[in-house]
This record gives sequence, structure tokens and C-alpha cells, in this order.
Amino acid sequence: MQFYRSHVLVCHGTNCSLKHNRAIREALVQGIKAQGLDKEVRVVETGCFGLCEQGPTVVVYPEGVVYCQVKVNDVPEIVEKHLLKGRIVDRLLYRPAELKPVQTYDQFDYFKGQVRVVLRNCGLIDPESIEEYIAQGGYRALGKCLTSMSSDEVTEVIKNSGLRGRGGAGFPTGLKWSFARRAAGQPKYIICNADEGEPGTFKDRLILEGDPHSIIEGMAIAGYAVGANQGYVYIRGEYTLSIERLRKAIDQAREYGLLGKNLFNSGFDFDIEIAIGAGAYVCGEETALIESLEGGRGEPRIKPPYPADYGLWGKPTVVNNVETLANVPVIIERGVDWFRSLGTERCPGTKVFTLCGDVVNQGLIEVPMGITLREVLYDIGGGIPNGREFKMAQTGGTSGGCIPKELLDVPMDYDQMAAAGTALGSGALLIMDDRHCIVDVAKSFARFFVHESCGQCTPCREGTMQLYRIVDKMTRGEAEEKDVQLLEALAETMRLSPLCPLGQTAPFPIVTTLKYFRDEYDAHIKEKRCPTGTCKALA
Repeated sequence: MQFYRSHVLVCHGTNCSLKHNRAIREALVQGIKAQGLDKEVRVVETGCFGLCEQGPTVVVYPEGVVYCQVKVNDVPEIVEKHLLKGRIVDRLLYRPAELKPVQTYDQFDYFKGQVRVVLRNCGLIDPESIEEYIAQGGYRALGKCLTSMSSDEVTEVIKNSGLRGRGGAGFPTGLKWSFARRAAGQPKYIICNADEGEPGTFKDRLILEGDPHSIIEGMAIAGYAVGANQGYVYIRGEYTLSIERLRKAIDQAREYGLLGKNLFNSGFDFDIEIAIGAGAYVCGEETALIESLEGGRGEPRIKPPYPADYGLWGKPTVVNNVETLANVPVIIERGVDWFRSLGTERCPGTKVFTLCGDVVNQGLIEVPMGITLREVLYDIGGGIPNGREFKMAQTGGTSGGCIPKELLDVPMDYDQMAAAGTALGSGALLIMDDRHCIVDVAKSFARFFVHESCGQCTPCREGTMQLYRIVDKMTRGEAEEKDVQLLEALAETMRLSPLCPLGQTAPFPIVTTLKYFRDEYDAHIKEKRCPTGTCKALA
């Protein structure tokens, strides 16, 4: 094995990919070679570091120095000053407002409030190297399950850990596994739901890009627990880098005997295939996903029966999302008590969020369940840029609720967010400052659901269109007071009647904006005025 005195990690998450990070990596390789350092310094393309708006980022180990917003032209200076002469390139360090420049991860306020369980390997290892994953303890949990635990014991550990599905519904993972285990019929299947379809939601993509082996290991453990020998990763076709890395990881796992026949000489067989989706939002719903995977049109099924009893090709099936599965190996490895020491009593563990919008530090974060939005926004996110005021946060993606500053201190877990009228959902956190018109924002949400409704059931197909038309009237100054009552009645009907969660939650952001920002609706309807000047018809 070749040993190096320095490793230079180049972020290759999708956000940095859009800023020519591969050219930076190539320039580093060439520059290091030109200085005769290629036997001493290794360049590694890794997953997302998390601080996306500072990308492309480069980290030099063992010092752990982080360089931000690196360009190809900066590379010769990094090579000559840092890698050859051992001097920090001060001008490329992160500079928080009015504070001293920051050199290493542990000095970033952005990372101080985070607990990285799911993201434990992201930005730390080469995601295309199974050896590096194994060196970090990878596949040890799978070996532990197959050599010293029964399937029931594995299920009980996940059940006792309190892990709840991170796809939005928050259903207990161990309970779902136990239903599939008890269900009659063979074969059984494990499906990894890697279909993210909401604007601002990209956490699962970055987890797959940064640590694909953790998903493979989680799926294999789930397969052993429920008695399934086949897994599928359903992933949207736009996630090209995730697909590329996942394919490599599956090939490597097969080569090492960690997928395929007789894993760890236990007699247990498990393998995984990738199924690429066409990019429909509704296919994030588990039964629509199954229909699509079977080759049909991606439309939801009536439940019950639930997939645990009647799933893929009518057989018992567990559908877990990427983040849920990434938690599984570490729970097996570190135990129930450790996992329950994180988060809240009813929602143990951590939650991965994508933080975006009007916030200083945008990117990928992982925090304990129960943290407040205020802590996320100001301690980790660095607050609102340019001296503006916080106006609202939409939690849980486009189908999530919109909450005002009065709710900044509500603990963020499944139950307490639901009690506040919103949800954790897909993990997207959209922050907006005081420049935004709430009614115009609500129209944007409504337009999204008109586009994404699969059209199978009338309440969703017609309801989303009517929601959009009413809100559009408001932004044009043509609405009357009775339109608000109509909007509320329609929202309640849609909450109760559509076939799947897409239709049920489509009115959710509008309902919460009506609840918390009614004065802005009144201004548009009664005064024919847009307080922010956004709606041009009312200017």
C-alpha cells in the first residue's frame, strides 16, 4: 500500500460539480506532479462537505485546512505555498462576517452544532473506494448481523432504537420491518427510495454521492431482517453522479463477496439492482414507486393493502428511503442506547436537512432531532444576509408548512413540528426574508402541484388547479373575501379525499400561510395592494 504525507480532498458533490471542480482536481494532480510531489501527496475526489455556497471546497489533510470558492487559477498557489512550503494560503480561507478567517472544520460555527451520523463519511472518504469505507468500519455491522444475530434480533434492535422513517411520514422503521417479516409470501423485497422530487430537496442525492456503501450495507441488513434476498434502488434519472457511484459500489461489493451468494458464510444471499425513474414527483410515494418499478405508470395504489403485505409484484416489500437506511449500520454497530442518547424521546437520532434560500450558510447539515429552527438558522446558518429580517421558513419541502418568526423556538422533530402545524417532510428548509410576498410564494407552490399531480384522482387533479386559480386571482387583485373561504373549504376537502399524500398535502403550504400571514392576503383582497410590491398587477 502506498503511503502519502498529505491528502488533498476535492469536494465532488453536485453543487461543486456545477463550479468546475473536476478541472480543479485535474489542475491539482498536474501541479503536484510538476513539483515532484506526486509520491507524497494524493488527490482524492470525495462527497459533499456540506458548506455548498462556499464551493468548490478543497481540504488538505492532515492539517484539515479548508479552502473555499477555489478556482483553477488558485491551484498553483495552493501547491507551491501549502503543499511544497507548508504555508497556509490565507486568502482562500473561509471568512465569516466581521470575524477572523477560519482554517479548519472544528473552527467553523457551521459545523459546531452538527452531529454527523448519516453524513459520517461524506467528505471524509473516497466514495468510490470500498477499501476506505471498510477502513472506517464499513460492513462490520452487516458481518455482526449475519454471524451473531438472528433476523428477529436485528429487527428488535431497529425497533428499540426508535428509528423513524426519514422520508417524511416518520413511520417506525423496525415496526415496518416486522410487518414484512411476518407477512406470508415469497420472495420478499427491499426497496431504497432515492426519488427526490421537491425543489430544494437534495439530501439523499448527496448521501448517495458521498457514501454509497452505507446504503448497500443498510439494505443488506434490512434484507436479512425481513427475509428478502433482492433489493432495488429506485433513483431518479437526473442523479447521474449518484447512479454512477452506486453502480461502482455495487460492483465492488459483489467483488468483495459483500453482495451475492452466501454472505459471510452465513447462507444468506442478497443482491441489489438499480432502477432509474423518469422524474415524477408522485413516484416518491411508495406505491406509485412500486407501480413504476413494475413497468407501469407511476400512480399510487389504494391502501390497504400496504406494501409490507402486498408490494412489488404482489409480494411483501419494505420501502425505506436513503437517509433511513444510512442510519441502520451505525445503529447495529453502536447500539440502541447510543442512538437514543441523540434527539428526543419519541424521535431519537439526527435529521439531515438541506438549508437554502435567504440564509448566509447554505448547504447540507445534520443536527440532533429536537433542535430549534432558531438554532439552525442563526447558529449554523449564520442568519439572514444583507441585514434583512427573517420572514418565514418552509419546513419539509414544497408540501411542508410555512412558519413565522413566532415559531422559531419550536423543537424540530416529527411530533412537535406536526403540533405546530408543519412537518419535517423531505428535510428541505427554505428560508425567506422580508422581501418576499407570501401570496406570490403560495402561488408558486400551487403551480408546482398542478404540474406534478399524476391526475389519477379527481380531488388532486381538479383541486390543485383550483387552488392555483384562486391564489392567482389574489395576486392580480381580482379576488373577493369569499375566495378565502372557498380556498379554506377546498383545502380541507383535499386534506381528506385524495388517494395519496401528494394531493392530501398539496394545500398544506397555502393553509399555513393563510394562518400565519393573513394580513398579506387581506392586503391583496381588501386593499388591492401588495405590501412588498412583488405582484405587478397591484403595483
